[in-house]
Amino acid sequence: MDKFVFSNIEREMATYGYDAVVKSHCRMCHGGCGVLVYTKNKKVAKIAGDPNCPINHGTLCSKGIASAQLAYHPDRLTRPVKRIGPKGSGKWEPISWNEALDTIAERILNYKDDFGAESIVMGYGTGRENEAVIYRFANLLGTPNVITAGHFCYGPRIATSIITCGTNPIADYENHPKCIMVWGNNLVISNPDCYKGEPFSVSLDAGAKLIAVDPRLTRIAARADIWLQLRPGTDTALALGMLNVIVNEKLYDRDFVENHVYGWDPFVKRINEYSLERVEKITLVPKEKIINAARLFATTNPAAIQWGVAIEQQVNCADNNRTLMALMGITGNIDVPGGQVLFQAPKIRNVGHFGAHRMLSDVQREKRLGGDRFRLAHNFAITNPKCVWDAVLEETPYPVKMLFLISSNPLMSRGNAREVYRALKKVDFMAVSDFFITPTAELADIVLPASTWLEMDYIGDFWKRHGYILPRRKVIQVGECRSDHEMLNDLAHRVGQGEHWWDNFELALDWILEPMGIKWRDFEKMEYIRGEVEYQKYKTKGFSTPTRKFELYSTLLEQWGYDPLPQYREPPESPISTPELHKKYPYTLITGARSPGFFHSENRQIPWLRELHPDPVVEIHPETAKKEGITQGDWVVIESPRGKVKQRAKLFAGMAPEIVAAQHAWWFPEKKDPGHGWDESNINILTDNAYEACDPAMGATHVRTLLCKIYPENKNGGDL
Repeated sequence: MDKFVFSNIEREMATYGYDAVVKSHCRMCHGGCGVLVYTKNKKVAKIAGDPNCPINHGTLCSKGIASAQLAYHPDRLTRPVKRIGPKGSGKWEPISWNEALDTIAERILNYKDDFGAESIVMGYGTGRENEAVIYRFANLLGTPNVITAGHFCYGPRIATSIITCGTNPIADYENHPKCIMVWGNNLVISNPDCYKGEPFSVSLDAGAKLIAVDPRLTRIAARADIWLQLRPGTDTALALGMLNVIVNEKLYDRDFVENHVYGWDPFVKRINEYSLERVEKITLVPKEKIINAARLFATTNPAAIQWGVAIEQQVNCADNNRTLMALMGITGNIDVPGGQVLFQAPKIRNVGHFGAHRMLSDVQREKRLGGDRFRLAHNFAITNPKCVWDAVLEETPYPVKMLFLISSNPLMSRGNAREVYRALKKVDFMAVSDFFITPTAELADIVLPASTWLEMDYIGDFWKRHGYILPRRKVIQVGECRSDHEMLNDLAHRVGQGEHWWDNFELALDWILEPMGIKWRDFEKMEYIRGEVEYQKYKTKGFSTPTRKFELYSTLLEQWGYDPLPQYREPPESPISTPELHKKYPYTLITGARSPGFFHSENRQIPWLRELHPDPVVEIHPETAKKEGITQGDWVVIESPRGKVKQRAKLFAGMAPEIVAAQHAWWFPEKKDPGHGWDESNINILTDNAYEACDPAMGATHVRTLLCKIYPENKNGGDL
């Protein structure tokens, strides 16, 4: 430990009477930030950023600072409970862990015998680094059905990057890109997968040029050298327009294209279909700005693209990702310092190995719900959730009888929430593992008390592609809470999987680390381990694709029956695709803007965080607000063809007047009725999950852009 850091810790402990300090790694969002957890009387007294951590360098967001308020919250579930009334009644009875797991195991075995293992669906949401154990349990059970956010969050980046260049290209802020293009991402407040806002900001301070692609004037867009304010949902068209400029002005890296790219000629033919005049008409971005941005990105090396979930929750999901990778590749910014690096993990047993994917039989794999429709997702063991809701409600192509949802609140976070509600209400049996009785958990039969990151030992960032693993050390124990890893290890023994699991989960951590010749007790004494850093590996090894090249023309997508080249699809609801609907619903609604204190549906009961964001907020342009009779702070009804919800108006001139921007995943834990107001402000009441509105290969639900109308509450039938 750095001497300066050590002396500061000693001073803190002496001044405030702390008993100890534990170095660990936060998991209040997608994780990785190093923390110093100070304890007093065996309880967490303070959490601060760890200056020695290579991920966050001592910085820490509001969620991390407030972690103790989550762990010690008076409403937190600390014992297993079973429902004693009808679904949604809010009546629960505490039970023992043995009764809870015995009941769940009995149901699993009965449904497997009567309806097949595929009738049992596992699921996880925000991901508390539990995906490896969940997939291991599911694959060994024989069910191919695991519902995650992976069909429209991070999973598409992994799937499309693997078929394009072998692994996910990560922006290398350590070596300071000279140009950064932030595309549909707000990492200074959201801290997405593999990234934190701090190193990005440091690279900007070091002089990087900045291009921002966003319909809204974010803090990043306000700082940008070029802001491309595109029409929502037209990202692929914009990227194809930029590629058109780079190709036709010969700004691409000739050596990379000639020696390391597959499919150049058909790719050039495709991008020439997207003239700047056509792209300007689609995106509403002036062609001069498209030209300037393309030139800046292509000629300022090294350059990197900071991308995120916003471009994945669209009908163009896979092609959004593929076009951005094409921009990275043809400009020579793949696997170079300060560009987009294909980092290597330490030599451990990785998530895929732990998940036991090869132990699921081919017969069961082909039963994956939606696998025949969404082949790219199917290839990466990802299931579109609507396929599961249909199998519950309609029992097609076969019945789903049991759901086991871990760290997941799909009632708030998945498209077409009313359909989700009907499915959760109907399913024969549902178990949930979470911190609180959420709106989803209210419909369960058994709810298990999950541990927070403060209450477990684990290998942090085990699943990421930035090349680091970090020890997460247990600090406290709250009630009878158990980590999902321990819980599933225990449950596995009860359903006949014991030979593939361990007597305790520390032995599983030893197994993960075994290829490095160390055990958990060795690793927990370390700061971190980083995989070997090597650049331009493709020059000697090629890319891990079927052609060993960077595939602009995807041979695998072609094999699965999809267009091997990227193309633009108009959003399923828009002024262009549905002009008659647009007359009734004249505004384009964008959903999902991030709030610093919340992680999707989590943390609305945490005092410090809720104080920052007391109400759901919908941003409305001042001109639009005046037209609709709305003033700052009014409760406003937002209505789509699927329903209506209310949020509080915030007037915001940083977007086009025809756009409305609402927050997602809102519920109200303070409301003690069983539903906790799940349908009052939940933007997914308005979104659609129809198959034809999903990305054809990945199955991503198009929830980011739709048509709506807005009006003050109590006007025009606006009272909910």
